[in-house]
Amino acid sequence: MVKKKTAFVCNDCGAEFARWQGQCSECRAWNTVTEFRVPSVKAPPKSAAMSGYAGMVEATVQTLDEVNLESLPRFTTGFKEFDRVLGGGVVPGSAILIGGSPGAGKSTVLLQTMCLLAESMNTLYVTGEESLQQVAMRAHRLGLPTNKLRTLAETNVETICQLALKEKPSIMVIDSIQVMHMSDVQSAPGSVSQVRESAAYLTRFAKQNQVAIFMVGHVTKDGSLAGPKVLEHCIDCSILLEGSSDSRFRTLRGNKNRFGAVNELGVFAMTGQGLKEVSNPSAIFLNRGEEQTPGSLVMVIWEGTRPLLVEVQALVDYSQLANPRRVTVGLEQNRLAMLLAVLHRHGGLQVADQDVFVNVVGGVKVSETSADLALITALVSSFKNYALNRELVVFGEVGLGGEIRPVPSGQERLKEAAKHGFKRAIVPSANKPKEIIEGMEIIAVNCLSDALEALF
Repeated sequence: MVKKKTAFVCNDCGAEFARWQGQCSECRAWNTVTEFRVPSVKAPPKSAAMSGYAGMVEATVQTLDEVNLESLPRFTTGFKEFDRVLGGGVVPGSAILIGGSPGAGKSTVLLQTMCLLAESMNTLYVTGEESLQQVAMRAHRLGLPTNKLRTLAETNVETICQLALKEKPSIMVIDSIQVMHMSDVQSAPGSVSQVRESAAYLTRFAKQNQVAIFMVGHVTKDGSLAGPKVLEHCIDCSILLEGSSDSRFRTLRGNKNRFGAVNELGVFAMTGQGLKEVSNPSAIFLNRGEEQTPGSLVMVIWEGTRPLLVEVQALVDYSQLANPRRVTVGLEQNRLAMLLAVLHRHGGLQVADQDVFVNVVGGVKVSETSADLALITALVSSFKNYALNRELVVFGEVGLGGEIRPVPSGQERLKEAAKHGFKRAIVPSANKPKEIIEGMEIIAVNCLSDALEALF
């Protein structure tokens, strides 16, 4: 009989120790080290057809030209926006982690996907948080076809894989990974050791049997995925479903993808029939009022592999406080402080005694630097109480020396703006297109003073 090994793992950071100790020496947390038994040589079950899976049974050394480059055929989820985030569709044998806050629609979008895919392939929906009656009630409420979707209510990972080996599904959903457990791990479901071992077991099962697995993950209060960081390392794709409680729109963003572009964005609308994809998200984020207001401007950002038009709003008002406030929603606050310093030094505008509020409409989070010039323009517009032209679009990076730097894919951004009816654009000189875009006046600028002169 093989003796089972014992390990001690910190539930907060996942650090391993040879013996128990009261304080974790890595993260300095107290009473977080727990004991669990490591499975000896236990491996996920695999079908007879996959008994010779490369790297799982017999390890062989090969040169790169001997590796078979025959790509596995992807299959669609039924949602173009979902396929875009995944890199073109679901890859057989991939492990995909989808996270989101409670009520965002993780289970809904996966149930819709599985019901559609069940019409053409074998599927298995495993629920550990809900009963089968609750899942069936949601499917009937959404009007989904339920006659072919196979379902299972189970939380033991070994049992799930054994039953999946008999069912032979092409795609499987685990809802959620935080409630799954393994018999040999002596800790509660949801702990670091249980999540880590369960995810690793399911990932190996997916690779060995060419089964695509979707794992639903919870998020913490700061919006990051709960559980050990190794959970994101062992899976192939990590996507996050975001959306505020007061908005019916949801954004699906890829944080990691071994089969496609990272930071790809998909937009959905929550309706009474579930999530509906939005094929033209720029039209939603450009739902502006009829009246022209100071501090409002449209910018073109780049999300994944496509341009996106969003509105940025700025409000500059005299402050009654000794330390004026700097509030940003959808933008990085440190970058706002830097741009205010550049505006003072190279634009001659002093806002040290002003409260500054910045908001990106629609709940979009902007992390790229192409929003710099648009943000400064909106700030000056609000400070001077000067309404900008509604047909104006602005993008460009602003350097500390006041120079306007180019951004990637400038021509594609301008074409997207022209498609939505914008007739004037202020862009960096290096992004000025060689070909004339019909119906659009393009103003190329080299420094911040040139841009402000062209605007005001």
